[in-house]
Formats: sequence, structure tokens, C-alpha cells
Amino acid sequence: MGNLMGSLRYKEPRTVEECDSTWESDSESDEQPGDEDSGISECVSRFETGRCGEQANMSPKLSDSKSSTKMKRSFYAAKDLYKYRHSYPNYKAPRLPNDYRNLRFYLNKIPLIPDGIFIEEILTKWRGNYDKLEHNHTYIQWLFPLREQGLNFYAQELTQEEIKEFQSTREAKRRFLLAYTLMLDFYGIKLLDKSGNVARASNWQERFQHLNESQHNYLRITRILKSLGELGFEAFKAPLVRLLLDEALCRGTLPNMLHSTLEYYVYTIRLRSHRRSLLRYARQHYQPANTFLWGAPGQEERS
Repeated sequence: MGNLMGSLRYKEPRTVEECDSTWESDSESDEQPGDEDSGISECVSRFETGRCGEQANMSPKLSDSKSSTKMKRSFYAAKDLYKYRHSYPNYKAPRLPNDYRNLRFYLNKIPLIPDGIFIEEILTKWRGNYDKLEHNHTYIQWLFPLREQGLNFYAQELTQEEIKEFQSTREAKRRFLLAYTLMLDFYGIKLLDKSGNVARASNWQERFQHLNESQHNYLRITRILKSLGELGFEAFKAPLVRLLLDEALCRGTLPNMLHSTLEYYVYTIRLRSHRRSLLRYARQHYQPANTFLWGAPGQEERS
């Protein structure tokens, strides 16, 4: 029913501006949790938006050649994330419960295809095996399923009904969180608590250096963020995006990730007020300030 109602309200966007409702309302009181949410994911908790402090002078700067050329936001990215935040309007008919392949994988009943590996083997034997996590390209679609087709065509897209079943299955959610911490460790990050707060892990220096140069992982992080929102962990997204912004903008450890963070990661977050908070934080530290593309259109950003 949710997808049906969504399709009735759906209007195909034609511009980046039509895809981005972030600045439509500047008051949290005007915004309901379901404005762009599927109605399944949990509401996001408030998070801190402090300054970079002593690291502020390390903000990455565009070269003169880049700053003199007017950059533009990607319509492809904006439209992709618009559809995600609006629960994929006009999507396919639901599957039968016995064909919930993603849930059965997370219950350790079937292996991922084509590798024939069960979820328990990944969770118990792959942690810390960074070469395997880097070079295997079939597992990520199974660990972090979405309502869209990925590069592994053996992996099945989620449906609204399977999402509901997944979220009501304790064992599946437990393993999903373990899969999330597995990937966080691969990226040099650790999960701190049940609210989704994150911080640098003990291996952060080596892993951040790798992550800054391994840009195919940026697509993986987009998928991970989307999947968190689909499977009931919407609140986990903003803390991770905030950390990546801080590392890219203020600490200078992930400068190559900055554009992906602003163009993709922020816009996986469904509540507009939380996107605004992240973008305000980013604008405070972005250099050159006059090239910041993600602020409120046609007006100076308020601090």
C-alpha cells in the first residue's frame, strides 16, 4: 500500500532542484518523519554539529583551475537519491514470502551466489581480511541489499514486504549489525553504541590512507548507507556521514572522499533537518567558500 500511495504522489523530477527538498522547510516543526521516509525506518536522533577546532586550517582547497570553472551537481546522483528517499515509486510487485532471498541469507539458510559463502563464514572469518574485502566484488550486494539492482545480478532486490519481515526478525538484524561493523573496521572506523555513533578505530591511519585512494569503496559506502535506512537503522547514517565530513574537511585524511560525501552520502539521509545540519557544518569549513554547491539556493547560508 505504501508504494502504491507513493506512486500516486510521485512526480518525475527534471532538475537537480526538483530532486532536492533539503531547503524547502527550515523548521523542524514543519517536518514529519515520513516526509521522505518509506514509513518503515526509525526516526533519526539529534546529533552534534560542532566546529573542527584546531584542525580547521586543514580544510581541503580546490585548485585555482577548478575554482575558476563553475562546478555543477550531478542530476544522476540527485535523481537516484530522490527515488531512494521516496521509497522507489512505481516499483515492482511484491514477492512471495518463501522467496525472501535476502532474509534467508541473513538467517544463514542459503549462501550468497555465485560464491557459495554463508553469512556466518563472512562474519567469523573475513573480519580483518582486508585483501578479501577489497578485491571480492560479489558480497557487498548480499550484505547490504537494496530495492535496486546492483552489479551482482545473482543478488535479489528487496521489496517493501521483505523489509518489514527483516526488521521484525531479531537474528537477521543482529547479523546485519555485525556486517556493518565488519565493513566499518575495513574502513578504519568503529561503532561506539546502539545509537550508531562512530569514531576512528585503532587501525584508522592505514585504513584511511587506503580508503582515500580506493574510490570504488565510495560506491560501496553509498550502498551501505542506503541499506541502513531500508533495514531499520536510519539513525546510524548521520553519525557516519558526519565523521566522514570531518575527516575530509577538517582533518585532511580523506580529501578524495569529500565530493562523494556531499553529493551522495548526505542525500541518503531522509530527514531534511538532518541533511541541513550536515550541510551547514560542511559549509562552515569548505574552501573556497564561494564554490560550495549544496547550500540553500539563491540565498546566503545561515550559520
